[in-house]
Amino acid sequence: MKVVKKYDNIKVLVLGLAKSGLSAGKLLHQLGAIVTVNDGKDFDENPEAQQLLALGVKVITGSHPTELLDEDFELVVKNPGIPYDNPMVVKALDKGLPVITEVELAYQISEAPIIGITGTNGKTTTTTMIAQVLNEGRERQFAYLAGNIGKVASQVAQSVTEENVMVTELSSFQLMGIEEFHPQVAVITNLYEAHLDYHKNRGNYISAKWQIQKNMTPSDHLILNFDQKELRDLSKKTRASILPFSRKDTLSNGVYIKHGEIFYQEEKIMNSADLGVPGEHNLENALAAIAVAKLYGVSNAVIKKSLSTFSGVAHRLEYVGIVAGRKVYNDSKATNILATETALHSFENQKNQVILIAGGLDRGNDFESLEKSLAGIKAGVFYGETKNKLMKTAQDVGIQLIEKTDVLDEAVQAAFDFSEPGDIILFSPACASWDQFTNFEIRGDKFKTLIKNLEKE
Repeated sequence: MKVVKKYDNIKVLVLGLAKSGLSAGKLLHQLGAIVTVNDGKDFDENPEAQQLLALGVKVITGSHPTELLDEDFELVVKNPGIPYDNPMVVKALDKGLPVITEVELAYQISEAPIIGITGTNGKTTTTTMIAQVLNEGRERQFAYLAGNIGKVASQVAQSVTEENVMVTELSSFQLMGIEEFHPQVAVITNLYEAHLDYHKNRGNYISAKWQIQKNMTPSDHLILNFDQKELRDLSKKTRASILPFSRKDTLSNGVYIKHGEIFYQEEKIMNSADLGVPGEHNLENALAAIAVAKLYGVSNAVIKKSLSTFSGVAHRLEYVGIVAGRKVYNDSKATNILATETALHSFENQKNQVILIAGGLDRGNDFESLEKSLAGIKAGVFYGETKNKLMKTAQDVGIQLIEKTDVLDEAVQAAFDFSEPGDIILFSPACASWDQFTNFEIRGDKFKTLIKNLEKE
């Protein structure tokens, strides 16, 4: 870990805990800052706050009193999930205080260079692919996963050395809070419409994602999906060197697919059919991973071996197994419509065998854009706050077998009842989990538990 003196005796407010706030609070305390932590959860139910208090950190819980900012803080480290229209954040910005997220701290202390990955969909799979390829065949770990993938970046950064690399998944929320953050290699998988409840409009969302290249230079590489015109246009607005990838076009200066073969700058890497996970979206993820691997000098044989054995990531079109002849997939990470469209498209040739389970938090949107992808499936089972909207969409495209339930437990049973051997049960919610579950991981684990229970019956 780099020696950082800038926080010595500096008053810092850490706003919001969970894993990122806990890590930021501990790190700043270690760096000599005078830390105050403020979290909305009551102290008795707040193990993170209890840990920090035990270290001697000042802790204020149960509410977010704006008068707290009347103290002479010099910096606010904000949990990424707290929006910028939160009264505490608004007051901090009005006072001219820098408001950062903990990935900025990670960059400042990391001895290892950073590979940053962002985008609307495919971030976690691409991040995991990259780390697996870079670590393939090594006796010791070289690439360390970090960031929005569940491994807090500022914690991972404390243990990596200049001989490692941090492969860091970055959300738009995290990227809004950077100042000096500077990846040597960055990937934008794709850009679609998402998180509008947080960003208010698409323009703000795209601007947040584009922050990833803010401090990049011509010696750095920015890997972009050139199947999207928006990213082709944005590529002209950065100082970084562009390395494009495309599933549709031949790119002599990038990574592309031609006649079922994957090429890097006209050099064949592998057959696209050899990729270990299904779906065109995963081909795009693999192209991005190959681009990174080639920049790091990984041989074609190692790339092929790694990607051929890649089995996916938990909750991202994860193959759960076969239950009474039904293939089961857990795609709990599908927290928006586009992700579910992508999942359905992965089974295009078997659509009439798909029983879709979807539903969750109602963010106020409709599901008309899902109609084309939904049409032709065998059955739909919908639960949670959005069950009625999803049922109407399914009815509008002529799906005959439809069931709605209140909870996931009932939805899984209904899907199994609709199915027969040879069918595919796909859990791809198209909604956030927060109506019934704390996060998509807990939701996905619950789904897998329910499936295991069916196996036992």
